[in-house]
Amino acid sequence: MKTNSKAKLLRIFVGETDKHGHVGLYEKIVVEARQNNLAGATVYKGIMGYGSNSRIHTAKVLRLSEDLPLVIEIVDSEEKINSFIPVVEKIFEESNAGGLITIEAAEIIKYTSTK
Repeated sequence: MKTNSKAKLLRIFVGETDKHGHVGLYEKIVVEARQNNLAGATVYKGIMGYGSNSRIHTAKVLRLSEDLPLVIEIVDSEEKINSFIPVVEKIFEESNAGGLITIEAAEIIKYTSTK
C-alpha cells in the first residue's frame, strides 16, 4: 500500500466468546483478512461495553465477564475493504453471531514492513 494515500478503515465489533466453529470469530476474520491480502489487521480487547442486547460486559474484579468486547480494525484501499465486507458478513451468518461493521475514511501517512 502506498504511503500518503487515501484508504478505508474497517472496524468490526464482536464478543470475545463468539465462535466460528471451534475458532474465535475474531481469529477467523483476521485469518480471512490475511488470506485476502489485506494490508493488516489488529484486534483490541475492550474492558467494558455493551451491544444490541444492552447487557453490560466488564472486566471489573467483582463482576468478571468472559464475553468482553473485541474490535478488529483493518485498513486498506477502498476497493479491497469493499470486497472484504461480504466475506465478513458471510462469516457472521455462518457463525450465527451478532456484531457491528463500520467503515470510515482513513489517510495512510506511512506503511512499512520490518527490515
